[in-house]
Amino acid sequence: MKDFREKLALVPTKPGSYQMKNKDGVIIYVGKAKNLQRRLRSYFTRTVTGKTKMLVEDIDDFEYIVTSTELESLILEITLIKKYDPKYNILLRDDKTYPYIELTNEKYPIVKMVRNTHRRKIKSHLYGPYPNATAARKTVDIINRLYPLRKCERLGKELCLYYHINECLGYCKKEVPQDTIENMKKEIISFLKGNADIVTQKITKEMEKASLSMNYERAIELREMLNDVETTLKKQKIDLNNNESFDLINYYADKNYLSIEIFFIRDGLLFGRHNEIIQTMDNINDEVIEYLIKFYDKGTIIPKMIYIPQEIDDQLLANYYKIKVFKPQKGKMKDLLNLAYENAKEQMELQEETLKKDDEERKKALRELKELLHIDKVSRMEAFDNSHLFGTFYVGGMIVFDDFLPLKDEYRKYKISTEVKDDLSAMREVIYRRYYKVLMENLVKPDLIVMDGGATQITVCKEVISSLGLHIPIIGLVKDDKHRTSHIMNENLELLDVPKNSNLFLFLTRIQDEVHRYAITYHRNIKSKGSLASILDLVPGIGEVRRKELLKKFGSLKKLKEASIEELKQIIPEEVAESLFSYLKEI
Repeated sequence: MKDFREKLALVPTKPGSYQMKNKDGVIIYVGKAKNLQRRLRSYFTRTVTGKTKMLVEDIDDFEYIVTSTELESLILEITLIKKYDPKYNILLRDDKTYPYIELTNEKYPIVKMVRNTHRRKIKSHLYGPYPNATAARKTVDIINRLYPLRKCERLGKELCLYYHINECLGYCKKEVPQDTIENMKKEIISFLKGNADIVTQKITKEMEKASLSMNYERAIELREMLNDVETTLKKQKIDLNNNESFDLINYYADKNYLSIEIFFIRDGLLFGRHNEIIQTMDNINDEVIEYLIKFYDKGTIIPKMIYIPQEIDDQLLANYYKIKVFKPQKGKMKDLLNLAYENAKEQMELQEETLKKDDEERKKALRELKELLHIDKVSRMEAFDNSHLFGTFYVGGMIVFDDFLPLKDEYRKYKISTEVKDDLSAMREVIYRRYYKVLMENLVKPDLIVMDGGATQITVCKEVISSLGLHIPIIGLVKDDKHRTSHIMNENLELLDVPKNSNLFLFLTRIQDEVHRYAITYHRNIKSKGSLASILDLVPGIGEVRRKELLKKFGSLKKLKEASIEELKQIIPEEVAESLFSYLKEI
């Protein structure tokens, strides 16, 4: 560790944000402090353990920015974290967002499940979050089957199947009284707020009608729907004597780990709960606040009120989000906070040993990899694979792992030129595009490139990397005839002695499996959607504007396949038209 005593003596005792850098000048941690000098000294003048110890060992320099208030330092800290995504700041293990149920506020409303709540273009009622996505999906299904709302995203020109099976009122052709729509909306909103009586009565009435007409198959189907309402969709009532909506947050900290528990209370109902266990640095208050900001920025709507324990800075959260923040000391809310604490503690006790073991195994595997490749540092790894349709129309995938943990926000998909007809050419294009962008945009370079294959893939990658003037170690994961990882090869095309039962072999195999899954899933998802829009997404040279023009002109896959190159050229350039024409003949 470097000696920072002279530099620390010059740090002011004012609030601000500080940035830790490694030997490559990359920002690896961003923090904030009421007293910059005291906080920075704490890293280098006391015994540290766990994640903090790893950070301190990696620090080569630090910088700081002084602010007027702690709120300003928090805003600056979050801004810098978003900009640089430092490796030692909190990494949310679960990249998924919780779904909401949306009832659109349109002339002809629609009910659907949504995840990205930050980009809603129309006014709507949102209910959730639903930690149980299956429950949300079943809720939407029940509503859509009981209430003949609009089912299509856009109104068609003809009555569709939903009208003929009595699940739509035919809004595209029929005049539907607004009172009818408003009554349906009122009942749906009441149901989504926890009152299942009206829906239960509707299902029971339909079930009795089906039984009387001896339509037993329909009766059984309705009975299962009723069970879903009574069990899967039933929410726990909290005795609050009101219908308030808020989030309640507590935590349990132990031995460099932090278990955070969030209760989602909506209209007096416990909608669900969220728990996550993360590795911490040294200031629990700051860690909890940073976690909450990342959690809500990810897509969960922050309510107008939250309840937190005494130790957390309520003023920072209240001022940052412009919401009411309470720290109850007695009564029902305090009891609920205690319950959240017990849940957080229980989850920690269940998972702590597994997490600690996994952390130790990752650290050991990283040490083994450095020794094996004779390099000083290996943390960030980028792996590549591609997939194709009928030996052509390739797509590529890149995944990123840091200390053998996936960074899913940094995964990337690539549409590859339709002129490419083989795996090596596809790989050459993806590698070039990735690292040309790294150079041009001054992005973080990986410590290691992992190729899905042996000598030929390594050779292609090495040629491209060298042509760009880069020097990044490369390894290849060689598969056997059963498509399983059998050997590890270095960039000199030498097989490395890595026991198949070692942690290192296990973690590298995990990377290979993940990149293969990512590339092939991208291709399968495009094909399985079967829509014209998804197929156009696969063709290079067709972006958002051209896709919309083609959809407007042809409207269906059948009509597009019948189009000549001349017709396509009226909308898109000749080269792109020829690529699209060739692709459509293959599907």
